Amino acid sequence: MKRYHLIFVLIVIAAGGVLIYGTLTAEDIERGEQLYEEYCTTCHGDDLDGGMAGSLIDGDWQFGSKDSHIFRNVKYGILDRGMPGFEGTLSDDDIRNILAYVQKNEGTAPAVSNELIGEIKLLDYDLRVEIWIDDLDIPWAIDFPEADLALVTERPGYLRVVRKGSLQPEPVAETPEVLHKGQGGLLDVAVDPGYAKNGWVYLAYSHELDNGLAMTRIVRGKIRKNRWEDQQILYEADHDHYLSTKHHYGCRIVFDKKGYLYFSIGERGIMEHAQNTDRPNGKIHRIYPDASIPEDNPLVNGPVPSIYSYGNRNPQGLAVHPVTDELWETEHGPLGGDELNLIRSGINYGWPVITYGKNYDGSTISDLTHREDMAQPVYYWRPSIAVCGLDFYRGDEFPKWQNKLLVGALKYEEVRLLDIEDNRVLHEELILKNYGRVRDVVAGPDGAIYVALNDPGRILRLSNADNK
Repeated sequence: MKRYHLIFVLIVIAAGGVLIYGTLTAEDIERGEQLYEEYCTTCHGDDLDGGMAGSLIDGDWQFGSKDSHIFRNVKYGILDRGMPGFEGTLSDDDIRNILAYVQKNEGTAPAVSNELIGEIKLLDYDLRVEIWIDDLDIPWAIDFPEADLALVTERPGYLRVVRKGSLQPEPVAETPEVLHKGQGGLLDVAVDPGYAKNGWVYLAYSHELDNGLAMTRIVRGKIRKNRWEDQQILYEADHDHYLSTKHHYGCRIVFDKKGYLYFSIGERGIMEHAQNTDRPNGKIHRIYPDASIPEDNPLVNGPVPSIYSYGNRNPQGLAVHPVTDELWETEHGPLGGDELNLIRSGINYGWPVITYGKNYDGSTISDLTHREDMAQPVYYWRPSIAVCGLDFYRGDEFPKWQNKLLVGALKYEEVRLLDIEDNRVLHEELILKNYGRVRDVVAGPDGAIYVALNDPGRILRLSNADNK
């Protein structure tokens, strides 16, 4: 069915709420879905979100809004607009069923708002702040498989698709079941560097056993017709290492140019585990995307051969430098002592033996901030800003920011921009504040910066006001 066909169908729906053709059953709507897939997807898309013709779920109807108008346009077509009539192909009941199916889905996807909510004068640029996607349920991570396609995780367990700036109405079906308690849930999403050829998408989430214990798990799969398929488990801890705590899961996933996949697991609130290399928590891990273990991993012959570094408290920021291919990490400290680390193979980053933080009740965790056999952070924040998402800027929108580090912060609702040279932070600039708790920050393929917020659950788009 061509664009105008469904647009008319939807016009009916958008305006009236209830079709004039009487009560239709669930079976009628299911039949309508089957007919839509047979006749309409080529032009209007598998998910009614548009293709060669327009979207049927964005509420933007061009040809009237009454049921009778839409029915007539579907049946007889609009030849001067390239929309054929379906009088000889579909019965009146078939058309009504299709309209009912479209009605069921229409209006569930918010239109692209790009609502301007602020302009900020910075050292190099005037920053334009827009709402890109709104009304999300604890968005946790963003990644872009293609220029006009984004994937967003919602912590309660939903993987959402954004096409051309419009949130699709239904989450991806049959994604893994997650434990959404405490800080657990569906966490990171990452797209394979070879996605255009292989279609792999990677997820990190809190996985629960039948006994109620949980641990961070890494899987990959493919999305076909808004359904999660071909899942492969890439990392699942020994079940003896699952824990009853419901916090400090990590977890971020990144890839470097050499073909390694890195992911982080927090120490799950049991600080001494970060120093125990027989356990996976409190570590950065390195594997290949097919789950095989690199032979030069520092503890490849140990009980957890994927370990790449240890002594990490709760790493919720990972990023690979676009030029040097080095792995950078931010991790939550307790009361103070958030850290920025350059992650090296086999290095002990000290938690909880050395720290710049204190317990939340103000008591001392350790008297040491340095020890010869443990790495110092490249930079630390005291008091804690609750560091989270991390990315190096790449793009043409802000050329002066090329390869600078974007750091998100939950506690103070901030995005900070760090200028790093020779593995030192030379300058730190606050570029966004008080728009919400920053869970993730990503440089998009268009050069804009995308910021996932909790409270409110939305994604902001930051662009150069001079380019508008």
